[in-house]
Amino acid sequence: MGLETQLPRAAWQRAVWIVLAALVVVYHLGLVFSGLVPNLVSRPLHMAVILPWVFLFGVTGRWQLISGAVLTVLGVGAAGWIALNHEMLGDQYGFLESDFQIGVAAVLLLCVIEAARRAIGWPLPLVAVIALAYALFGQHIPGEFGHAGTPIQSFLGTMTIAEGGIWGSLTAVSVGVVSIFVIFGAVLNAGEAGQGFMNVAAAAAGRLTGGAAKVSVLSSALFGSISGSASANVASTGAITLPAMTRLGYPKRLAAGVEAVASSGGQIMPPLMGAGAFVMVELTGTPYTQIMGAAILPAILYFWAVWVGINAYATRFDLKGIRDEDRPAKRDVIITSLFFLVPFTVLMIGMFGLGYTPQYSACLAILAGALLLLTNGRLTFDPHQTAERVIEALLNSAKQVAMIAAIILCASIVIGVLGVTGLGVKITSLILSGSGGLLWPSLILTALACLVLGMEVPTTAAYVICVSVAGPALTQLGLEPLQAHLFVFWFALLSTITPPVCGAVFIAAGMIGENWVKVAGTAMALGIGLYIIPLGMIANPGILELTAAPALALFAFVRIGLGLALISHGLIGRRPALVRALCVVSGLAVVFGGILLQPML
Repeated sequence: MGLETQLPRAAWQRAVWIVLAALVVVYHLGLVFSGLVPNLVSRPLHMAVILPWVFLFGVTGRWQLISGAVLTVLGVGAAGWIALNHEMLGDQYGFLESDFQIGVAAVLLLCVIEAARRAIGWPLPLVAVIALAYALFGQHIPGEFGHAGTPIQSFLGTMTIAEGGIWGSLTAVSVGVVSIFVIFGAVLNAGEAGQGFMNVAAAAAGRLTGGAAKVSVLSSALFGSISGSASANVASTGAITLPAMTRLGYPKRLAAGVEAVASSGGQIMPPLMGAGAFVMVELTGTPYTQIMGAAILPAILYFWAVWVGINAYATRFDLKGIRDEDRPAKRDVIITSLFFLVPFTVLMIGMFGLGYTPQYSACLAILAGALLLLTNGRLTFDPHQTAERVIEALLNSAKQVAMIAAIILCASIVIGVLGVTGLGVKITSLILSGSGGLLWPSLILTALACLVLGMEVPTTAAYVICVSVAGPALTQLGLEPLQAHLFVFWFALLSTITPPVCGAVFIAAGMIGENWVKVAGTAMALGIGLYIIPLGMIANPGILELTAAPALALFAFVRIGLGLALISHGLIGRRPALVRALCVVSGLAVVFGGILLQPML
C-alpha cells in the first residue's frame, strides 16, 4: 500500500515541476515576443518564477523543505507585490514610505542572499552580507573608506524598489538575454546536438595523433559556448571523451587535464560565450557583434595552445588516434550535425542577416531546436522519446535559469552597494595608488583578485564584481573599456584549472579516478594560454580589432600564436632542459615584444 501511494505522489510531484518549468520557459520567451514590459514588473516576476527551483526542487531534508517553502512564499509574495505596485513605487523615487515596505525590502534581500547560498554556497552571499553591513554601518569607519551614511529608507529603497540594486542592469541581462540563451542551450542538449558535436569533432580530428584528446578539445569548444559552465561541460563531454582516451592508453592525468582545459575554454568561445558576452554588452555598451569580433581570435588562440600542448605530449607518450571502427559513419556525422547547425544558422541569420536582437534571434533558434526534438539521429519519430526530451529541456532550462538568476541577483546587491556608497571609486583609487599609477602592476593586482574571487564564485559573478572595482582603474590607465573587460573576464576563468580551488579539474579527476593535484599540473601546462593570452591582448591590442583593422589583428594573432607554440613546447615537449628554457623565453619575447611598440603603456 505504501509503495502504491508513493508512486502516484512522485508522479504528481513530477507533473507539478514540469508545469512550473514550462512557466519559467513561457514567461521568458513571452517577454521577448510581447514587447516592452515595465522593469519593475519583468524583473521581480523573474525572481518569483525561479525561487521554487532554488528553495524546493530536489530538497529532501525536512528542515530544508519547511524553510524553503516559507522562503518561497515570502519571496514570491514580496516580488509579486513589487510587480503589482510598480506604478506607485515608481513615484517614490527609491524611498520607502512605511514599515511594511521596509519589511518587504528586508524579505527580498534575505531571499536573494539565501537563494544564492543554496545555489552556489557561502562565498558570494558572504560578500553580499559584508557589502550590506558596510552600507548600513560604514559611516562609523574612520578614514577615507568610511562613508557619510544613508537613511535606511533611502538605501533599502534604492536596493529593492528602484533600479539601483537587485532590479538593476545585471538583472535585466539575466531576464532578457541570459535566460533565453540558457533555454536555447537546454533545448539543444535535450536533442541530438550534443552527439552532433562529438561526431563532428571525431570526424575532424579522430584520426590525428592524439586524436581522442583533440576530439575532446573540439567538442568542448563547441559545447562549452552554449553551456556557459566549465563544470557542466566536463560532466557532459567528459562522459564520452574520458573513457575513449583511457581505452587508448592515455595517462589518466593527461586525459583529465585535457578535458578540464578544453571545457574551461568553452566559456570564452563565440558566438555565445555562455552568459558572459551578454553581461559584457550591458556593462560596456558595446554592440554584441563587436564583442564577438574582439573575442574570436583570442579564443582560437586558447584552443591552439591546447592543441600544440597535446602534440607536445605526443612526444612523451604514445597518443593514438581513434580507431577507424570507433569513428562515426559519415551519414551519422551529417545527420547529427544538423541538430546544432540548423538552430545555429537560424540564430546567425537572425542576428547578422535580418538585424534582430540576440534574444529575439535566440527565440527563433529555440523554436527551430524544439521542432528538431520531434526526430532523432535515425530520422524517426518516437512519441515517448520526444516527450522525454521536451520534459528534459524544460526541467534543465528552469534549473539553469534559476541558478544563474540567483547568482546575478546576489551580485547585484554588491554592485548596488558599490554605487550607493562610493566604495567602487575608493577601491579604484586604492588600485591606482597601490600600483604606483602603472598599468602592468595594476593588471597583476587585478589578475590576483580575479583568481581569489573566482575560487569560490562562478565565472560570471567573479567577472562582474572584479570589473566593477578594477575596470575603472584599468581604463584610467589607458585601456579601452572592451580590452579591460575581456582581460578581467578571461582571468575570472583562472580558478577553473588553477589550485587550490579548481572546479573543472576536481570533476575531471573524480570521473577518471586520478589524483587531482597531478591533473591540475597537467591542466595548467596545457592551459598556459589562459595565463598568457589576456596579457597578450594588452601587449598586442590589435588582436581585438578584427572588424576594424583585420590585417593588424591577424598579425597580432600570428605573433601570439607563435609565442604560445614555443612556450607550450618548452613546458611540455621532450627536449633538453636548456632547449626547453630557451623555448619559453623566446615565446614570451615573441608575445610581449609588442610592448616595445607601445611606450605609453
